[in-house]
Amino acid sequence: MGFTPVVGKPIKKQLEEREEHILSRHAALNTRSRGRLHPEKDVAGDLRLPFQRDRDRITHSKTFRRLKHKTQVFLAPTGDHYRTRLTHVLEVSQIARTIAAALCLNEALTEAIALAHDLGHTPFGHAGEATLNELHPGGFRHYIHSLRVVDFLENDGKGLNLTFEVRNGIVRHSKGRNDILPNGSGSLALTLEGQVVRLADIIAYVNHDMDDALRAGILKSSDLPAEIARVIGKKHSQRISSMVRDLIVETLTADDGHLHISDEMLEAITSLRSFLYDNVYRFHRVHNEFIKAQRIIRELYSYCFDNGLVKRRGRNWPTVVNRSEWADDRMAHRRVCDFIAGMTDRYALELYDHLFMPKPWTVR
Repeated sequence: MGFTPVVGKPIKKQLEEREEHILSRHAALNTRSRGRLHPEKDVAGDLRLPFQRDRDRITHSKTFRRLKHKTQVFLAPTGDHYRTRLTHVLEVSQIARTIAAALCLNEALTEAIALAHDLGHTPFGHAGEATLNELHPGGFRHYIHSLRVVDFLENDGKGLNLTFEVRNGIVRHSKGRNDILPNGSGSLALTLEGQVVRLADIIAYVNHDMDDALRAGILKSSDLPAEIARVIGKKHSQRISSMVRDLIVETLTADDGHLHISDEMLEAITSLRSFLYDNVYRFHRVHNEFIKAQRIIRELYSYCFDNGLVKRRGRNWPTVVNRSEWADDRMAHRRVCDFIAGMTDRYALELYDHLFMPKPWTVR
């Protein structure tokens, strides 16, 4: 029996009932959310459930818009077709929603986590992250900073006040080179939707990084080991489809509230990731730009720590926050780290040029 909307009945109430009626027993429901850091009153006539509101707050945020000018793998690329951090999160969202729909999970929650999971990424991708991790006394991890962005930095310091489930999915999405599907649950999101985003993230990046490497001439299609190609396919669309299909089929078959991938597919994805680390991420052209980016971040950090934050207003670069306004070095490190992590690639390059490159001048 289907679910038919009723005229005159509150839309939000109907959406809640539809979730109860349609979604899997493993899905996260809005009615069972752990809520927000700061309770909010219901808005009269609001048509959206909490996870939908979270998704909209994220997509309307300034930090989200800046992702279009942040590096994915190739630093400050001039080609129009290379991925940026923004196109990455959109691809993750698309893959994650496909999986969530097939598993009857909460698509709005899945989408919100996917769109927000990289909000804390630095300029120049992992080069910037590695450098800030060295320079900031408390270290730096983009997934932790993503949570800081939505909790404290966005909306003029008020944060976005997202639900617990979205925030938990954001801070638990990262895996680095650790196990793709760890045995223990300590590192995983508490919702299956958050775990789906974690898997969608790696499915997205191993495939689009391969595609970008082919576009850049770093790899040829024939370079992909035959055993990996046999399992996941030889074309971009085939590779994504095979990974997503395997995850969906294995998870539906088990139906135990956990995500599953076949042993053959898990080995293929793990091998593809290692192949990319060895042949793309450590490729000399990519690595050389990585080193240059690290130098830029170090010099910007040092200058701002000593002198204050320098922000552009129109065509001018006035010093907005003087060093003397910070209570101590701890606050200085925190402010500088937040400032630099929020930059786009081009903003960092323009500020570096303004601070350190000589300007032409004439003598009259």
